Amino acid sequence: MRRVLRAPLTLLLVALAAFPAAAAPAGHTAGLVARDVRAHEEARARVEDLREADAPPGEVRDAERHRMDVRSRLWDLLWAVERGLGDPVAVDPAGKAGHCPLGRRSTPPADAGEDDAWATPTTGYRLTAGYAERGRHWKHRHTGQDFAVGSGTPVRAVGPGTVRVTTCGDGFGNQVIVRHRDGYFTQYAHLSRIDVRKGQKVRAGQLLGLSGATGNVTGPHLHFEVRITPYIGSAVPPLPWLARKGVHPEQ
Repeated sequence: MRRVLRAPLTLLLVALAAFPAAAAPAGHTAGLVARDVRAHEEARARVEDLREADAPPGEVRDAERHRMDVRSRLWDLLWAVERGLGDPVAVDPAGKAGHCPLGRRSTPPADAGEDDAWATPTTGYRLTAGYAERGRHWKHRHTGQDFAVGSGTPVRAVGPGTVRVTTCGDGFGNQVIVRHRDGYFTQYAHLSRIDVRKGQKVRAGQLLGLSGATGNVTGPHLHFEVRITPYIGSAVPPLPWLARKGVHPEQ
C-alpha cells in the first residue's frame, strides 16, 4: 500500500507570499508560480515515497519525469519574469556588471570526501527570522532562514554542488547561489565578500564568502534560502530541507 506523502505541503502554501518588494511577480503570474511550487514539492515527495516502497522502476521514472516537467515550467516562467524585472540572478549571474567584492578563490576543506556530510551554512549563529515570517522589512513574508552572525563570519556551502550565481546589486546584496546534486539551489545572501566564482565546484563546508550587511538589511546576518530554481519565487522551507540531509540547526 502506498504511504501518504510526507512533504510539509501546508508550509508551501506561503512560498509565493515571500517575494522581496523589488522583484515580485503580480496577480496571475504569482498564482501560476505558487501552483507550480506546490506541484513540484508534491511530485518530489511522490518520487521519494515510490523509491522507499520499492515501486516498479517504470513508475518511479514516470513520477520523476513529471517532477522535472513541473520544474522546467516553473524555471522558464521565473526566468522570463526576473529577467524582465532586471534581477541580477537572471541578467548578471557572474556579477561582472555589479563589480562584486571578490576575495581569493576558496579551496575545498582538507577533510572533504566524495560523500560529504551536509552541514549548517555558518557557525556561532542565532536563528532569527524564519521562513514565511511576516515583518516590516519584507513586502509579504520572509523567503528563507536568517542566521544572526557578526560581519566577517565564514559562510560555507551546506553540501556539494556547483556555484551557479555570484552577484550583487539588489536587496540580497552580495550573494552566492549553489546548485546541488538533487537539483535544488541554496542561496547565501548579504555577504561582505564572495570567495567563489560562477561555475566552480564546491564541497560541503567549503568557504563561499564572509557574512555582512549588504543589500536590504538592518544589521549583519546570513540570509539562507532553498529554491527549486535559481530565481526568486521558487523558495521552499529551508529547515525541513536541511533536515532531510541530516542537518538540524540549533534553535
